Amino acid sequence: MTPRIHFTASQTDVAQSALIALSARYGCAPADSAELVVALGGDGFMLQTLHAMQGRDLPVYGMNRGTVGFLMNAYSEDDLPVRLAEAEETVINPLRMSATCRDGSLHEALAINEVSLLREGPQAAKLRIHVDGKLRMEELVCDGALVSTPAGSTAYNYSAHGPILPIDSEVLALTAIAPFRPRRWRGALLPKAAQVEIEVLNPDRRPVMADADSDAVRHVTRVHVHSAADISHRLLFDLGHGLEERLIREQFV
Repeated sequence: MTPRIHFTASQTDVAQSALIALSARYGCAPADSAELVVALGGDGFMLQTLHAMQGRDLPVYGMNRGTVGFLMNAYSEDDLPVRLAEAEETVINPLRMSATCRDGSLHEALAINEVSLLREGPQAAKLRIHVDGKLRMEELVCDGALVSTPAGSTAYNYSAHGPILPIDSEVLALTAIAPFRPRRWRGALLPKAAQVEIEVLNPDRRPVMADADSDAVRHVTRVHVHSAADISHRLLFDLGHGLEERLIREQFV
């Protein structure tokens, strides 16, 4: 029996064509009456879909109609009800970012992959790092820094030479982006419950922006990051190709 599926797709031609074909074959239920969501696109669109479905407690199954597709399953129009019935579910928690700006305003956002701080101008950023209220680094001179979830550890975090985290590791990665001082600092692994606060030093001369899954805010002076244990996202993957397996496999390529 085919479940009530809500199909959603990115705006690319190939994703829109898949939306039309799958909706015609399996029907497309409204999101408020669906049993699950099928997202058609790439990883960026999957993140958009998870944010959009927050609070609905609907599992989301992605099919790759984009470029990368680490969070997506292979695309096929056949046997979709069987694949959904046999799919493995992974539950993840996003990060909650609270960024204070130079004008005193506060900007809050959620990030499924990572929260990153990035220099806005030609000069390197200078950051001070506290973890759970304790000063851990007096000054980090760098292009930026990020806090990553296990689910996001193969994205920007990995490009910045951060570690790939097992999905059930209950840790976060704190990774420097192009560090200049301390030159050999490779970042840190923190408990999932850690409260991370990053202070921007000399924000007038060395402006910094913060970004949570492409929700960006400029001219920040202080950013607080912690895991949002009260918010859950349910991802579905084909049997034998779950997120844990993908994270392990990624370390051997």
